Amino acid sequence: MKNDRLNKASSRDWVQIRMALLGACVLLIWGGLWYRAFQVQVVRGPELTAMAARQHKAAEFERGMRGEIFDRQGRLLAKSTGIQSVYVRPLELENPEAAVPILAAALEMPAGQVRTLLGRPQNFIWLSRQISDRNARNIINAGLRGVYLAEESARFYPHGHLAGQVLGFVGLDGEGLEGVEKTYDEMLAGRKATFVAQRDASGRRMYLDAQGREEDLRGRNVTLTLDAQIQFFAEEALAVTVKSFNGKTGMALVVHVPSGDILAMANYPFFNPNMPRQNAEQWRNRILLDALEPGSTLKPMLMAAALEERVITNDTIYYCEEGQWRLTGVNIRDVKGRGWLPANKILRYSSNICSAKIGLDLGATKYHDYLQKMGFGERSGLPLLGENPGLLRPPKSWYPVDLAAVSFGQGMSANALQMARAYLVLANRGVMRPLRLIRDPEQDVGNLSVVFREEVAQTVMRMLREVVEEDGTGTQARIPGVIGAGKTGTAQKATASGRYGDRYVASFAGFYPGDNPEYFIYVVVDEPHPQHYGGVVAAPAVRDIGLRSLAYAGKLPEGTVFSAQEGARGQIQSLSVQGTGVARAGLERSLDPSLEDNTAIDFALADALTIGQDMVPNVTGMSVRRAVERLRGFGVLPEVEGGGGIVSRQVPEPGQPWPAHERRLTLWLEVS
Repeated sequence: MKNDRLNKASSRDWVQIRMALLGACVLLIWGGLWYRAFQVQVVRGPELTAMAARQHKAAEFERGMRGEIFDRQGRLLAKSTGIQSVYVRPLELENPEAAVPILAAALEMPAGQVRTLLGRPQNFIWLSRQISDRNARNIINAGLRGVYLAEESARFYPHGHLAGQVLGFVGLDGEGLEGVEKTYDEMLAGRKATFVAQRDASGRRMYLDAQGREEDLRGRNVTLTLDAQIQFFAEEALAVTVKSFNGKTGMALVVHVPSGDILAMANYPFFNPNMPRQNAEQWRNRILLDALEPGSTLKPMLMAAALEERVITNDTIYYCEEGQWRLTGVNIRDVKGRGWLPANKILRYSSNICSAKIGLDLGATKYHDYLQKMGFGERSGLPLLGENPGLLRPPKSWYPVDLAAVSFGQGMSANALQMARAYLVLANRGVMRPLRLIRDPEQDVGNLSVVFREEVAQTVMRMLREVVEEDGTGTQARIPGVIGAGKTGTAQKATASGRYGDRYVASFAGFYPGDNPEYFIYVVVDEPHPQHYGGVVAAPAVRDIGLRSLAYAGKLPEGTVFSAQEGARGQIQSLSVQGTGVARAGLERSLDPSLEDNTAIDFALADALTIGQDMVPNVTGMSVRRAVERLRGFGVLPEVEGGGGIVSRQVPEPGQPWPAHERRLTLWLEVS
């Protein structure tokens, strides 16, 4: 009995000991947990909270869409649309090597290139920027972890090469790199806002605050003075001329005389800003950057200066030496030998010898002063970067032969803008009016200045009308029923040795109508051959641009019949315009298939001409570019609303007749 009691007591003692040990362990563990909780939540709480915030919340940036660029009629020339880019976080890829062929197929990239990109020691890698909708769908369907799509902004130029060198282009990150895009980059660029995004462990966005998202981040729009329709006329006529005469390059400038607004600024070869990685030489805005010897197109400025100084009158006669004259050991020649000529016929027949004699009578200092007053030797003031100011040497360095050369447009250089500004002095009754390219924001054009007396400017304008309407060198610029005025130019180009060789620059500067100028048109073709005279090469192009511009504006007289030169094929097509305004007309025009990049809108002659396709086409579901291509044959420049790359809706709807008064179509876009 006693042993049983001892055993029971011993058993109770061990139970108590075990219970005490268990309780101690529980208390110890519990205390440890509380200590750890205190350490995590109190001691290291702020630090760990910040770490969690860095993992799940991040400050992200959003940049507003870039502003749009319009022509003077509100036609869209440049627009930004949403487009997908793909990036990779390599640390999140489960099997990078297995992902290589999948990504290469989805993005249509070489597998080696994808493998190289994935092998970079970074946690964020751009795999491909601004991919197509099809490639974006391929990435989504692949469903690879660690591969993401990001929406970016892509610049789109709906008319291809139309005014490409003027507009310029932007880089992948949306910064303006050339042209208007660069000059007005700060204004066009969308503003940047910062907001906070919260993401789960898989990187999915869970919450987004409103900071910076309630304000409009879009960049400001820019409106040019260009008229897309006239720009199209200028580009087409220029391309035809350069190709027909085997020229190296060409340029065409159209200015509205009363206002100084530039309506067209065309350069050939063309440049499509949708494909900026093509030959960088095509980016060159030659009208702005190329300063060439103007040749005989400078002679009207000599006449005006001599008349202003009363060195000559309209009837002053000079002996033209029968086409050959030697001055201080240098031979000066005319194309055709002539005897005595009055001043007006000196300009009409473009005599170099008699022009040189007028220049010598005027004197170097006075002539140089007038050239300076007309803006030669200085930039035009247009808000475009890199303008070439040309070359006008100081008069003290002019020997008699230098003065003679400058008198007929050699020995100095000027860009097309300077030539236009000088000619506008004559058309505006002796008053110098600055040129303007930007309509909104309003361009500061400075003050007007008087260069010549009104009667002097009118006298020279009469001489220019004789060049075209009489038996002058510019007869190929005539438009029946419209008075024309202008001046031909054929300048020899200097060789590397400094001597003049057998290469030429052909040019023509013209006004329509010549008695009350509305348009000034200047066309230059570099190194045409075998013909190189301005009256043969450039004058027909000026006529074509002027005629179509007058028809577009409804300013052709009734019953005007004309022929328009078309294409390098040398075909001639006739066009008869009956009346003005919304008069009936016929125009059969086709782009030369050999012209590079025929993606520009095939414009119609707005009010004067009609196109025979009567029903509105269906472009819903198409990409923006494809829709524009579809509409090109209808002569329609669509208005674009919304962001994205796919047409979701159009007005008018498909199948309806085009409105009788004007063809207009609006496209609404959505992200694919």
